[in-house]
Amino acid sequence: MDMNAYLSMFIDESNDHLQSLNENLLRLEGEPEDLSIVQNIFRSAHTLKGMSATMGYEDLAALTHEMENVLDLVRNSKLKMDSFIFDTLFKGLDALEAMVQDVVNGGTGKADVTSIVSALQSIFSGEHKQAESDQKAAAAGNSTNADKPILLLDEYQTSVLKQSIDSGHQAYHIHVTIREDCLLKAVRAYMVFNLLEAHGEIVKSEPSVQDLEQEKFDRSFTVFTITQTKLEDLQTQIMNVSEVESAVVTLLDEESLHLLSTPTANQQAEAEVKKAKEEVAAAIAVVEKKEEAKAPAVVAPRKEAPAQAAPAAVNRTIRVDIDRLDTLMNLFSELLIDRVRLEQLSSEIKRNDLTETVEHMTRVSTDLQNIVLKLRMVPVDSVFNRFPRMIRDLAKSLDKKIELVITGADTELDRTVIDEIGDPLVHLLRNSVDHGIETVEERIAAGKSEVGTIFLRAYHSGNHVFIEVEEDGRGINQERVLKTAIKNGVVTEDEAKKLSSDEINMLIFAAGFSTAEKISDISGRGVGLDVVRSKITSLGGNVTIDSAFGRGTKFSVQLPLTLSIISAMLIKLGSEKYAIPLSSIVETSIIRRSQILNVHGNLMIEFRNTVIPLVSLSRVLETPDFNDSAEEETEIVVVRKGEKWAAVTVDEFIGQNEIVLKTLGKYLTNIEAISGATILGDGQVALIIDPNALIK
Repeated sequence: MDMNAYLSMFIDESNDHLQSLNENLLRLEGEPEDLSIVQNIFRSAHTLKGMSATMGYEDLAALTHEMENVLDLVRNSKLKMDSFIFDTLFKGLDALEAMVQDVVNGGTGKADVTSIVSALQSIFSGEHKQAESDQKAAAAGNSTNADKPILLLDEYQTSVLKQSIDSGHQAYHIHVTIREDCLLKAVRAYMVFNLLEAHGEIVKSEPSVQDLEQEKFDRSFTVFTITQTKLEDLQTQIMNVSEVESAVVTLLDEESLHLLSTPTANQQAEAEVKKAKEEVAAAIAVVEKKEEAKAPAVVAPRKEAPAQAAPAAVNRTIRVDIDRLDTLMNLFSELLIDRVRLEQLSSEIKRNDLTETVEHMTRVSTDLQNIVLKLRMVPVDSVFNRFPRMIRDLAKSLDKKIELVITGADTELDRTVIDEIGDPLVHLLRNSVDHGIETVEERIAAGKSEVGTIFLRAYHSGNHVFIEVEEDGRGINQERVLKTAIKNGVVTEDEAKKLSSDEINMLIFAAGFSTAEKISDISGRGVGLDVVRSKITSLGGNVTIDSAFGRGTKFSVQLPLTLSIISAMLIKLGSEKYAIPLSSIVETSIIRRSQILNVHGNLMIEFRNTVIPLVSLSRVLETPDFNDSAEEETEIVVVRKGEKWAAVTVDEFIGQNEIVLKTLGKYLTNIEAISGATILGDGQVALIIDPNALIK
């Protein structure tokens, strides 16, 4: 049987089940006693295992099988969930997602998941509990050397070191710690090894060389080495390796070698206890498997219960390839251009039967347009659903307590916008977790609850969708922001004095701006918020900040509903026609030359009791046959970018129309003030103005 025919269906359904597993595991973490959630998780895992095995993805099926074993113990109340089990299951989910992604990219779905499978098997056999208690006992018994691994030498290694000491060489025990922010730990370990090998011979390392090369270590490693180099020189040279935080070098003698080669009584006893527990756990596992084989009737009613409680809803949807929807959209765009052309012809020919036919076609095509646009609308939930897990992992890594509250996840946006907003929202949420929410100690000291809250909201307003990321954390320290902005040359001291509160907040969107004192893998490198703003702006949207120091910050992102078909105001500049998106237009008006003010060399006008800049569109676009400076009266279009307004001078208004946005192609990129082009009813090409580029 040709499985390729079912591949797309397998990928779609696998992604659905992985998403369901992720969501239900997060729910279970909040309600660990609710076994109905475990049933849902088990069913998804079981289905995924069956699908993977059928398609021939054995690694996927094997890993899911191990997760299923653990979940089976939980749903039968033989095992209680704890943080180790949650972490292991989440790691398993990450591995499954990576495998499915590999299949999507044309791979075989294979991956090295040995460590995860071992962890799952240790949970299934009960060993992980013993391992935890062993670790606690080891930590308690070795409090003075808590951060140093216990390392024993075998008989051969002890003999080699002893002979070297006897022959006048120096034997050292070296404990090296790499800096926390080091990105290439394996490379630093290699550089230290290279240095030690240049001065002598390495007898033993912990972890092994292979594990160090594969970066399977935390931040520290230990080495036994023989050399003629002095202790101080060796330590200095190791510390000269970049990103090495510390190097503790200890000279070994016969007595210390004897201690290192002899297991302590405690370690011997622990080894014996561990061995005995392994034997008991293995025996229990065998007995449990036999019991399960004998008693299927006990398990069966548990499977039936949820089916009776919640009958499955009738599925009246079908999956459609996004490429087919894109093709449909492109075809409809062509139809829309022809419709506008027909409308213009009928108005010129003025025949009743033609006019009626065109009007009917307009009504039908308008309905069709609404349906096509709705087909492409996707709930923002498809983006939001990845964030609960991300917030959980970030909060855990930063040792913070954070609750994520999502509202309006059913708000719909065009697929093209949905595909683009994921990364900006990730940046905003990571910023909120790292910079916004305080640590538990800081929150208690500030009189707040120890759990910080991040609100992620989406809602419709007019032709826009608003997405807000709000937290009840530190708020923006404007004094510090200004200090950093002046230091980095973003603004001068004189300019800083004139900035309003909102303008100071917006400084954090400057490229490379960061107030973080410590660079982490989450934030602090000055990369992020400037990318967010440029991405949102490129989508025709806008982002604003509202912050109160000590009380929290709210990022508000305004996005257009769709990027494919937009309503626009058509205008003329001499013989050329242009389109300005209606979503950016505040008002149209006419001004006389006498109303134009000259403020420090900039043209301004008074509009609605405020003074706004006047932009000459003919000068920006260098139009050949229109110059507004010769006009006594000029039409203006007032456009906005967030809270900023500007008046744009034009030659003549043509009227409102729905236009199909066409890109200018890869050869016409970065043209100032132009965001695309459209084809008008008379067949002429009109460039679409980007109002955001006109307002500085």
